[in-house]
Amino acid sequence: MFRIVRSTTLRTLRSENDQQRTELEQARTEAGTANDSAIRAEGTAEGLADELRRAKLAADEEFEGMRAVLKQATAERDAARDERDAARKEVEEARAQVLLDAEDRVALRALLRTARRQAAADRVYVLFHRGRFHSVHDTVEAAEAAAEAEGAPRDGWTAWQPDPGAPAPSEVVWRIQPRPLGRAGA
Repeated sequence: MFRIVRSTTLRTLRSENDQQRTELEQARTEAGTANDSAIRAEGTAEGLADELRRAKLAADEEFEGMRAVLKQATAERDAARDERDAARKEVEEARAQVLLDAEDRVALRALLRTARRQAAADRVYVLFHRGRFHSVHDTVEAAEAAAEAEGAPRDGWTAWQPDPGAPAPSEVVWRIQPRPLGRAGA
């Protein structure tokens, strides 16, 4: 079957066809551009994903390194605390030893003074109470102080002199008698 088409209609149809071809060509170009953009975007996304993976691995490695440094720092801190505690203990022991040494020095000085006095003294002073031995002293003053502490009067002390007319030793309440050192019975 044949159909008769007018030339204006044919021109219109051809014109529409050309326009549709142009539009199709533009759509194909745009689709190609969009496809290229999508491919580029996909490549960029893959590149970014790779960078992200590498950054995560680097961050994990850095984290592990920091963890190791933190462990080491903690161990060093604990060791330093232990050293500090040991040093404090040593200082306390040294202080205690210094105090003991000071006390020892005081005691040794007192012993030395006593030994010097005894070495330098050529006599001792014997304190008698009613003729009986009471105590021995380095000095007359020490003997008098001991007698006064026992109730003897503070005054009235005189130097002892051997005197045949003096009262018997048992009749004298408090008496101090010098005795030479180094000779028994003198």
